[in-house]
Amino acid sequence: MHEQIVIVDDDNDILELLEYNLSNAGYEVMGFVDTKHVRRVLSEEKVDLIIMDRNLPDIEGSLYIEMLRSKNINTPVIFLSAKNSLQDVKEGFIRGADDYITKPFDLEELLLRIKAVLSRYKQDEVDQKGLVRYRDLELDLNRNYVKINGANEIALTKLESNLLQVMIHNKGKVLDRDFLIKQIWKDTDHINQKTVNVAMKRLKEKIDPSRQKEYIKTIRGVGYLIP
Repeated sequence: MHEQIVIVDDDNDILELLEYNLSNAGYEVMGFVDTKHVRRVLSEEKVDLIIMDRNLPDIEGSLYIEMLRSKNINTPVIFLSAKNSLQDVKEGFIRGADDYITKPFDLEELLLRIKAVLSRYKQDEVDQKGLVRYRDLELDLNRNYVKINGANEIALTKLESNLLQVMIHNKGKVLDRDFLIKQIWKDTDHINQKTVNVAMKRLKEKIDPSRQKEYIKTIRGVGYLIP
């Protein structure tokens, strides 16, 4: 079965271009000029990826994705937008993007990025036993344990388990602390960045006490990265 992609863009020329080329690339494609029917499609169909414009007539695209994320709808998202400043891109990732491409765009690059996001998401999907794998690390979400190289289990708190899962799911992306607060704590009023630093330090000490494997890298002044 081919992967199904939902495209939301109010520019009919771009929408038709994307529908044509993605269909030729082997994807099943559904195109919309606004978000009115997207939620229904997500509830009724197995959608593998959303390509989302930000300048839409009914709602700003990144705010719509932020709303989906708040409802625990975690379908991968690529923003394809004319909003191209560094702040725009950062805002897109904070609100739930898996990738961000600015207009005008190169079609070949877009197809490569679609393939990369879909591949990354499949690799990170939780299996039927609730296990998430990354390198030699195996995270058990049901029991909140992690194994390194299949060796003794290391107990994690539920928060640490969730934090590690989010990091693995977003591997290859630098996640800033505001994003992690929204994803893990969901309390942006009372949780500060120091809380994130403490939790991350504790997690890193548990899974990499010798600091040799560097599963999680600290990007100074920005956030954290699983490469």
